Amino acid sequence: MENFGVDLLNVAIGIVLILVILFVGYTLFSKVTRFDDGKEIRGGNEAAGVYMGSKLLGLCIIVAMVSFSSHSWVDMLVWSVVGIAVLILVYLIFDFITPKFKVCEEIEKGNMAVAQLLRSIIIGVSLVIGTFLL
Repeated sequence: MENFGVDLLNVAIGIVLILVILFVGYTLFSKVTRFDDGKEIRGGNEAAGVYMGSKLLGLCIIVAMVSFSSHSWVDMLVWSVVGIAVLILVYLIFDFITPKFKVCEEIEKGNMAVAQLLRSIIIGVSLVIGTFLL
């Protein structure tokens, strides 16, 4: 209890940093999406909701694993950015190697099968990326 104030400050700093990292990661990830996530979700597009939730969950997995293994705030920031960049790169590669359909177009149409497939890929890749960054 003697370090309670310092521990509480560290928790507060960590929460703020994690929220900033997630916001920046989500914003960057949304830039590579060829449709407006928020608009589609407000319109009731379940596939867009699954996709957005998957992006956030994937980013949370990476940030959680990085923050668990980091010994400084700078390390956590750097490795979170690396993890987010790799996740975005994997998404772009997946979109590129699926020539029979475009992921964003299918999600915008409400194709739940594509959203479910992409969710599995995002979560799986996030777990792999997170273990590499430990």
